[in-house]
Amino acid sequence: MTLTEIGLGFQSDKHAADYARLAGKAEAYGFDVLSVFGDLMYQPPIFPLLEMARATERVRIGAACWNPYSMHPYEIAGQVAALDLASAGRAYVGLARGSWLGDVGIAQPRPLAHLRDAAQLIQTLLSGSPDGFQGEVFQLAPGSRLAYQPHRPRVPLLIGTWGAQTAAMAGRIGAREIKIGGTVNPAMVEVMRHRLAGGGATGPAGAPGIVVGAVTVVDEDGRLARSRARTEVAMYLPVVAALDPTVDVPEDLLARVKDLLGQGRAADAGALIPDDLLDLFAFCGTPEHVAAQAQRLIDAGVSRVEFGTPHGLTDDLGVDLIGTRVLPLLQKTTTAPEDAAAR
Repeated sequence: MTLTEIGLGFQSDKHAADYARLAGKAEAYGFDVLSVFGDLMYQPPIFPLLEMARATERVRIGAACWNPYSMHPYEIAGQVAALDLASAGRAYVGLARGSWLGDVGIAQPRPLAHLRDAAQLIQTLLSGSPDGFQGEVFQLAPGSRLAYQPHRPRVPLLIGTWGAQTAAMAGRIGAREIKIGGTVNPAMVEVMRHRLAGGGATGPAGAPGIVVGAVTVVDEDGRLARSRARTEVAMYLPVVAALDPTVDVPEDLLARVKDLLGQGRAADAGALIPDDLLDLFAFCGTPEHVAAQAQRLIDAGVSRVEFGTPHGLTDDLGVDLIGTRVLPLLQKTTTAPEDAAAR
């Protein structure tokens, strides 16, 4: 038996004092992990992560995720090393290919090679190895080493993906976690587990744990919470709906959502999303409803549940309600493989 971690995911759109305050609250409530998203056009995640590191003592912290297309792995390694030092060894490194980079003219060829090479180059630098690295995309000349001593020679790796090939690759290179972002669908946990097993995705330390996270809006007024969540989900539904093989989203619905988004009418687009679909792509409603959603994921065997931004109708109210009303309702013991969760 293993214990599921519970985390919060934050958008990088706040002031320094906000990150520190919310992180301090989260740690006091008993959350295990705090993540910061690395979304296009938001603040670089290292800024809020350093503020959170300073305000906490126990929780794991990391970016979900850094992107090796928009930032060279050498730079990511340096930021991870800084975060690990600032947090006294509580950092993790998250990597993903990302979305919407075409808006800034960045192409995304060969995602498997980019993610694999980035993870291995980062690890080479953190380990202090003088051997260099020769990948398909990224290289490090022999003798090239960091000019300072990292806090740890190895930082746990998370790979964000929905795909079978990327998941299998992540397992083979020793990722601790696979994150499926933008869903709360328990059926996807079993899909990912089969993909990991079928791809031989087991490194020396066992199969990666499966992290599931999505937009979260919790409030005593469940109707208001779900209305806010609909608007948030509409922004990413056209991307993630096609990635979930267990859900059949009508093409005409997606077309209408995309059209309204293109007109800047996100609230109207969200209003089209039916309740049953909303409950597969967001944690939303009363504390009791959100706890039931999370419990289904825990029972499915996830290694971590991540409640994402905006958390509630306001940041503080959402974190307070999740911490005081949702967490106490969760039974966090699962039957996930021990070798995955213990890493």
